[in-house]
Amino acid sequence: MSGTERKVEAVRQSSNGDPGGEQAKITPPKTWAAGVPAVAHAVQYSLAETSVRRTALNLIDINQTEGFDCPGCAWPDPAPGKRHTNEYCENGAKHANDDATTRRVTPEFFRRHPVSELARSSDRWLNQQGRLTQPMVKRPGSDHYEPISWHDALGLIADELRAMDSPDEAVFYTSGRAGNEPAFLLQLFARILGTNNLPDCSNMCHESSGAALYETLGTGKGNVSLLDIHHADLVLTLGQNPGSNHPRMLSALEETKRGGGQIVAVNPLPEAGLMRFKNPQKPRGVIGRGTNIADQFLQIRLGGDLALFQALNLLLLEAEDAAPGTVLDREFIDRHTSGFEEFAHHIRTTVSWPDVLAATGLARGQLEELRDRVLASERIIVCWAMGLTQHKHAVPTLRELVNFQLLRGNIGKPGAGVCPVRGHSNVQGDRTMGIWERMPQGFLDALGREFAFTPPAHHGLDTVASIRAMLEGRAKVFLGLAGNFVRAAPDSELTERALRRCRLTAHISTKLNRSHAVCGDTALILPTLGRSERDCQNGEEQFITVEDSMSQVHASSGRLEPASDHLLSEVAIISRLARRTLDGRADVPWEEFEADYGTIRDRIARVVPGFENFNSRVRKPGGFTLPNPVNESVFPTPSGKALFTVNDFESLRAPRGHLLLQTLRSHDQWNTVPYTTNDRYRGIHGSRRVVLVHPADLRALGLQDGSQVDVVSVWQDGTERRVEDFRLVSYPTTAGCAAAYYPEANALVPLDSVAGTSNTPTYKGIVVRLEPRPDGRTPDAATAERP
Repeated sequence: MSGTERKVEAVRQSSNGDPGGEQAKITPPKTWAAGVPAVAHAVQYSLAETSVRRTALNLIDINQTEGFDCPGCAWPDPAPGKRHTNEYCENGAKHANDDATTRRVTPEFFRRHPVSELARSSDRWLNQQGRLTQPMVKRPGSDHYEPISWHDALGLIADELRAMDSPDEAVFYTSGRAGNEPAFLLQLFARILGTNNLPDCSNMCHESSGAALYETLGTGKGNVSLLDIHHADLVLTLGQNPGSNHPRMLSALEETKRGGGQIVAVNPLPEAGLMRFKNPQKPRGVIGRGTNIADQFLQIRLGGDLALFQALNLLLLEAEDAAPGTVLDREFIDRHTSGFEEFAHHIRTTVSWPDVLAATGLARGQLEELRDRVLASERIIVCWAMGLTQHKHAVPTLRELVNFQLLRGNIGKPGAGVCPVRGHSNVQGDRTMGIWERMPQGFLDALGREFAFTPPAHHGLDTVASIRAMLEGRAKVFLGLAGNFVRAAPDSELTERALRRCRLTAHISTKLNRSHAVCGDTALILPTLGRSERDCQNGEEQFITVEDSMSQVHASSGRLEPASDHLLSEVAIISRLARRTLDGRADVPWEEFEADYGTIRDRIARVVPGFENFNSRVRKPGGFTLPNPVNESVFPTPSGKALFTVNDFESLRAPRGHLLLQTLRSHDQWNTVPYTTNDRYRGIHGSRRVVLVHPADLRALGLQDGSQVDVVSVWQDGTERRVEDFRLVSYPTTAGCAAAYYPEANALVPLDSVAGTSNTPTYKGIVVRLEPRPDGRTPDAATAERP
């Protein structure tokens, strides 16, 4: 066995299955983020994955106008000329060089490791095996993947698709790692085939945002820019941890503070990045204290954000009563909104302070302090992430958030607006390109005119509905474009059962993940280029494009040599599959698309509003920003006005002896992939099987910090779900609430527990009880270092 193989096997032995939280070492949580340690950790991880030269090339190119877009998150880049030479964060550097690893997964690897063994391996170990190098197939009855040619692999998929009784027996899943061009081609292929079954990762994260914003403002996107954040008087951040999930946001919040603005953080856990930020690219972040970020921290109970905004809106209405004409923007309300009177009557007559305080866990004085900050601010931005979107009542919460912004005219003016912060780098762009099971008829009509076919009009399946359809045998072919579907989805056991019922599963991927070990009768791995790799077609270098959280569209092109001569680009894979499957249906030049991505962009320009002259505009440094009618006070709602809504009060309650649990990710993690078993900002080292619980709750439940428990979720229909062998960690989360990492805790969420309207799984606000392990293990003093 080579030295490299010995190293990888050692990693497997230490991480495989992460057998239990008893391995954890616990230290006090950090009170600041980034600084020199972030640089050191990024370099250390990068050099463990690839060479000094490849690390340097990647870091020079990442998020530059002539380079590649970091796949790590969707945070926007500063304007050209204002970007730093090192325009990336710790986790972006890790992610880019994780993809650029020099480790390789070859056919020999699959001969050594059967699928049944891979299915027992941890997410971290699978990721650390390296880059996939050539197409592989697992045939019916076999427990091993074996090599297959691209011609035969695409032929297998095409044969299955043509053999279906209905096009709706196929599911085409997309992750936000995919660029605009492959996303546009995938949805075109699916719709020519005859289905709108286009679930995506947005179904599991920001679908609630889109649903609420479409209804109230007429567009599913946020309407702020980086400059708006820099110039805001007040920024509210809710249900997000930018220090780990989108760290470059901290640089923008630092600019807010430097400009005299204030920041309020609303979150169940204190997060280091929202306390203090030490920007490693500035002297004050290296040798100084850095910048204090949050001027006020509201440690809210899980699911209490709807109550918070209803209480805040009541306080603003009462302030207007006390000083008419000084609080609300009546001109904006009268001219640009509808439904105000019904909304105001509802708030005045239904908001109950005892209910608000119980739901939020906050004191009335804290909410009044927030009101005073609002009254002192002309320009307010509200930012949020999955802490708001993954609740049963997520959509009403976000509608009430919009009500708050409408009251003082904080929609459509500089330095103000709504800002859903997306995770994947192009999740917003994929939706713009048509990756949605319910695209508007106007998009379908334009697509049909351009390619001379009639797209299916009936709605397709989202993620949750797709899992149900596969489980019931109504969907039989699954094709995943990037991502790790199995580990991102809820109800882990049921999701895996659903995939295994398929006739064929196929995944377009750069690296090995759990989904490759959960196979249909026939399973295919289709290896593709990474973001940082050179993409040449017919001797000409190609680039893709992406759209960030703030609707900026720009080019992305890598310059590393591909990990294998057998790799195809996502565009090439989809184009070749479409040619093999569709037999010339519709007027689509698939070969031309594969040879020249500019020809795809020409078609996008004629189909998708805002992309006129796409090729010329995106070649300009920094690309272009898509128009948002809201910023012109134009609201494409049925009434032509922004809509105030009436939202019934809802909150989460846990019965005696139970807690409300949220899933979250660690600092050293990208999406479903843990890079290490550490979460250094929270003081967790060496394990991911931990559950964070307030010390008062541990005492009330008769449990000890450091003990091992099973976590059991309890549902209204009487069903229960269990994850075993988690270590209790005494942690300053909100009393009555707890937290555990995903994807390990995804098994606790049943498939049918979803948010109203958006159908997003309820990964936040899970009612759980903690059962001591029968072996009675108690804390080891050597590993329990938290005071």
